[in-house]
Amino acid sequence: MVKTKFTLYILFLFSLIFGVLIFQQMGQNKKVQIGDKIPSFRLQDQNGKDFLIDNFVGKTAMVIYFYPKDDTPGCTKEACSFRDTYADFRDLNAMVIGISADNIASHKKFAAKYNLPFTLLSDTNNAVRNLFGVPGAMFGLIPGRVTYIVNQKGIITEIYDNLFNAEGHIKESLKALQK
Repeated sequence: MVKTKFTLYILFLFSLIFGVLIFQQMGQNKKVQIGDKIPSFRLQDQNGKDFLIDNFVGKTAMVIYFYPKDDTPGCTKEACSFRDTYADFRDLNAMVIGISADNIASHKKFAAKYNLPFTLLSDTNNAVRNLFGVPGAMFGLIPGRVTYIVNQKGIITEIYDNLFNAEGHIKESLKALQK
């Protein structure tokens, strides 16, 4: 009898958690799509300086990549791959911007540790992630890894969504910028 009640209690908890996660996914804002103008936003970079995306529209192409967390294996591999090909992005007149929910101090430490030459933005309340409609992975338990290629006019030209192929984001971004 006690084992049955415990099993029912566990099933209830899992159902409740699953329901909340599904509800959160359904409540996300509309996803930006290829052909959309990049949403306007302001965040702070790894140095605590305000970064307003509108200041760069009309001046440069952008590669904006959302990643789950600083200094984790996949995110480090992705950031270091962007670092290692950074000259290629600059040659294509493209700015690289990484965004996660980590705080400014975490970004500063991450950028210094791996000598990252590009901007990392702190989206601690996931407002910009939600503005773009970046989906979570594994029922929203893990923040998604999505890269947006934005042309000089501020139009999204490509979107690459793949949580597990971190290095693929760099390859696909370069290919999209070369079109």
